[in-house]
Amino acid sequence: MAIRQITIIGTGLIGGSLGLALKKRGFLGPVIGCDRPPVLERALQSGAIDEARANVAEAAMGSQVVVLAVPIGASLDLIDRLAPSLPTKTLLTDVGSTKAAILDRASKAFGKNVGKRFLAGHPMAGKEHSGIEFADPELFQGAGWFVTPSPDQKIYEGVAGDFLEWIEKIGARVASMEADEHDQLCSWISHLPQLISTALAATLVDEYGEDAPLLDAGGRALKEMTRISSSPYSMWRDVFLTNKENVSYALLKLEQRLSHLRENLDSRELEREFERAHHLKKNSRPKPLSS
Repeated sequence: MAIRQITIIGTGLIGGSLGLALKKRGFLGPVIGCDRPPVLERALQSGAIDEARANVAEAAMGSQVVVLAVPIGASLDLIDRLAPSLPTKTLLTDVGSTKAAILDRASKAFGKNVGKRFLAGHPMAGKEHSGIEFADPELFQGAGWFVTPSPDQKIYEGVAGDFLEWIEKIGARVASMEADEHDQLCSWISHLPQLISTALAATLVDEYGEDAPLLDAGGRALKEMTRISSSPYSMWRDVFLTNKENVSYALLKLEQRLSHLRENLDSRELEREFERAHHLKKNSRPKPLSS
């Protein structure tokens, strides 16, 4: 069944960018937005949505796909709220940065029909700033869009398949993996980098104060390493709550590595650590994501 209407609940950076991207790539049906009134007004002005509805249930009416583009905690609540009332042919999907908790909640809400009614997703795209003001139709160009299917779910069939075709049209690369595997991977490639940036920026504030012109003095390297430290806690709180074990392990491994570096600042082992680190760049060539 072709997708004639899409609802995006949460019209901030990701939701707003998705609306803009769909329109730019030729989606002709209405995009319905659901958020707080001031946000919806800006989303309408930007062209990210065609119609604003503040009530979640009303916003979902008539849509073949409903996208939850809100923090993970809110998505968990909305899955419970929407599951009983959504038409059986409407696909509910999300964009959360952790997937095991989301998929577990969806499995409980939809039961044996979860594979036909819910698609767990996560676009690996974003910025250090949130909000509809920063929405960008090119945000997903070249970015990975992970999906973590429920058991036996055929993600390229039915409405899910139609939706993933649109995801590829907006420039994203779809990759499928188990939810636990996804959460472990993202603890290393997304969640740990955020905490590194946060820790470095917070330490510099402690050492030099809030008004020290460190970014200008430090140059490009410092700016790059602290860029995402301005990401709001509200974006990340639920990520760490729902992926605590994996993130804790990644932090522990990094702490051990940093201790090893500190203990070998005057030895040849430091050189070997530099050489080991260089292998990451040598092996990092753009590859299509497997699905």
